[in-house]
Amino acid sequence: MTAEAPFAELTPDTVLDAIEYAGFRCDGRSLALNSYENRVYQAGLEDGSWVVAKFYRPGRWSDAAILEEHEFSISLKEHDIPVVAPLLCRDRTLNLHGGFRFAVFPRQGGHWPELGSSDERAMMGRCLGRMHAVGASASFEHRATIDIDRLGTQSRDYLLASDWIPMHIHESYSADSGHLLAEVERVFAEVGDYHSLRIHGDCHLGNTLWTEKGPHFVDLDDCVSGPAVQDLWMLISGDELDMRTQLDDILEGYTAFYEFDPREFRLIEPLRALRMIHYTAWVARRWSDPAFPLAFPWLAENRYWEEHVLNLKEQLAAVQTA
Repeated sequence: MTAEAPFAELTPDTVLDAIEYAGFRCDGRSLALNSYENRVYQAGLEDGSWVVAKFYRPGRWSDAAILEEHEFSISLKEHDIPVVAPLLCRDRTLNLHGGFRFAVFPRQGGHWPELGSSDERAMMGRCLGRMHAVGASASFEHRATIDIDRLGTQSRDYLLASDWIPMHIHESYSADSGHLLAEVERVFAEVGDYHSLRIHGDCHLGNTLWTEKGPHFVDLDDCVSGPAVQDLWMLISGDELDMRTQLDDILEGYTAFYEFDPREFRLIEPLRALRMIHYTAWVARRWSDPAFPLAFPWLAENRYWEEHVLNLKEQLAAVQTA
């Protein structure tokens, strides 16, 4: 195992051996699921059922931070909120085998949600409102916090110090990203103090499975402390009118269980800006992991960086009118 290829030694046999070490009898079936930051596998058991094992990226989270993720998931599950929580294995949820930390989860069926109707969006809002009511009942001690420095400034500094940005747009990226972060700081300052609570943190449709009973949240690996609106804005899309209609539907369900501070509407575009900068830096930081060049080959193309700078310019205008 190396920092450049942290999962090189995570072979199929190692995966099944780890799951059996955790107390499950595997039948030899396994399937790698779509995941890049960690590695996730579905494994068949001798009784015909399935489990899902998540192997955590070495060095990313401390044990204490991972256990807080687990505790939050279990707390939500105990409150009948549809979250797929880790299973207790050998009297613990975080296991160590073959040099890898991992957790085992039940397999959750469902399909990619569309949120195409007001009723579906209101149902999603009710689930998130209940999640945030539980999230507000305690605080994280070891998880990260939504903040401009970690997501924006550090990510920008990393890219500027790297060889990723083509020379012909390096100056433009530096100026545009700097102006964008200055505007993000201005809006956050004008909004003022908001209630920071335990949230999902990465609540996009890809982290949700939909069943006839509604949504199931399947991955809290990025759960953090932050504003409630962080878990809402990634669920909406389209033009300004479409997004406001979708958000109103979500909030109709949400506010039945938890109060929403309308000042946080102004944070949507600044949060989007931070995600844009951080996401690009995340892919760049992980490039030595062989899975990343295969999944994100566009990062090595000049065209991507040219479009990225244009997107930052457009986002600057959006933040300035927030």
